Amino acid sequence: MKINATLINLYIVCPRQCWLHANGINMEHTSDIVYDGKLFHESSYPQRAQKYQEVELSAQWKGVSLTGKVDFYDRKDKIIHEIKRGNKIEEAHEWQLKFYIWLFELNGIEEVVGKVEYPKLRLTTDVYLSDMERKLLGEMIPQIQQTIADENCPPVIESKICKRCSYFEFCYSGEV
Repeated sequence: MKINATLINLYIVCPRQCWLHANGINMEHTSDIVYDGKLFHESSYPQRAQKYQEVELSAQWKGVSLTGKVDFYDRKDKIIHEIKRGNKIEEAHEWQLKFYIWLFELNGIEEVVGKVEYPKLRLTTDVYLSDMERKLLGEMIPQIQQTIADENCPPVIESKICKRCSYFEFCYSGEV
């Protein structure tokens, strides 16, 4: 079983969404919000593709395959840049970057930091990984594995963020 940065992000936001995504129930293709976010990502900082590289990472950790695909990595300054449309789920964005930093460390690349950039809001958040957060990631991996391996889908979280989720109709149809 592979754990990737998307699953980290989804698990922080909603374990149900994480389970659905990991079990092949993907609704992102039906969401205008997700499509708008992809367009926004592609059109923000177009010059970066020339300056920074996209990086795919993987590592084995305690028998678990970990993977991640970093949008932009500045090798010189060791900065991961992650562009997001809005900061409603900022905690999940930060944990996604912490996971990336951890992956770099597991690959022997130290002193990497992250920046979550919200161009629309003209806001940037610096992200670092502490020893305590490394420990929390180590605890989160088995929790995610357990969640996605479970036969039953986790319950609806009934949060205000649900209304903008690509799984909204699925979760609130009354049939699940």
